Amino acid sequence: MIKQYKAAALISGGLDSLLAARVIMDQGIHVEGINFYTGFCVEGHTHAIRKQHSARPKRNNALWVAEQLGIRLHMLDIIEEYKQVVINPKHGYGANLNPCLDCKVFMVRKAHEWMMARGFDFIITGEVIGQRPKSQRRVNLPVVARESGAHDRLVRPLCAKNLPPSLPEREGWLERDKLHAFNGRSRKPQMALAAHYGFVDYAQPAGGCCFLTDRQYSVKLADLWQTRGARDYELDDIMLLKVGRHLRPRPHFKLIVGREEGENRYLEGYRRRFTHLMPVSHTGPLVLLDGEAGADDLELAARIAARFSKGRDAAEVIIEVTGMDGAVRQFTVPPLPAEQLPPEWYL
Repeated sequence: MIKQYKAAALISGGLDSLLAARVIMDQGIHVEGINFYTGFCVEGHTHAIRKQHSARPKRNNALWVAEQLGIRLHMLDIIEEYKQVVINPKHGYGANLNPCLDCKVFMVRKAHEWMMARGFDFIITGEVIGQRPKSQRRVNLPVVARESGAHDRLVRPLCAKNLPPSLPEREGWLERDKLHAFNGRSRKPQMALAAHYGFVDYAQPAGGCCFLTDRQYSVKLADLWQTRGARDYELDDIMLLKVGRHLRPRPHFKLIVGREEGENRYLEGYRRRFTHLMPVSHTGPLVLLDGEAGADDLELAARIAARFSKGRDAAEVIIEVTGMDGAVRQFTVPPLPAEQLPPEWYL
């Protein structure tokens, strides 16, 4: 019998990983997908709760890709292990707090461990030379292969012809001529290949899949580390950084202000863990207070909450403040004028 070789494909949910897996499947290889959950994923969270994303399908794109390909997808929670990648990346950060090169090394290493434990033969990624400014530079692709331990069992089908032949190519498991030579940041070749395969509904190419690449998110994470005096986080910390307006009017406390109904509902799940404020005389947002706040601080927080309510132009707004002990107080305050809300308070 002719052996059917097996490949583990890193499936992010994006177009590149979809195409890379399909290219290899076309050569008769058995492919199963691996998707890693870090907690910093963009999809499936803010897309689901914010009104501005209401037109987008409420789906997990990695699961959707696996469904289109007809393959099994293994979803692996790496939240705890991934912390060291974020907190102390060997190769440093990109433009923000994105440890992209360390991230790729880590994920390929985990995929290699998974592959070896299950008798798979090689790994597939959707990487393209020059597509991303750090992790996919030509000089860094060998770093990923070497430091992950995958070496030449790592196959990049979309740019393989621009690289030395991998083990599956040299051994004849794959036909090199049926792989591709994509290069650079243009997604036009991928979109053309998608059209060839009949894929018309896929995640927007270059749309970004990790909050750590977002400047404002990175500012909020850096603020979290600074105020806590430690480079660490829990899952709830990084999830809350994705939601609401974040303002730090005083060094010792921060406010998280819901921007719309979906965010208010989400923040309600955290009410018992934070002092929280809610306008009662006017419609307005739920506001979480993270930190220690005295009486003067609470009055300022109430005025800020009033500012973001429907009573922003009223003479006074009644704000209900509930402490972590469940005690409720009311503040009747004038909304803070816009000119007294300096830009530097916003994170």
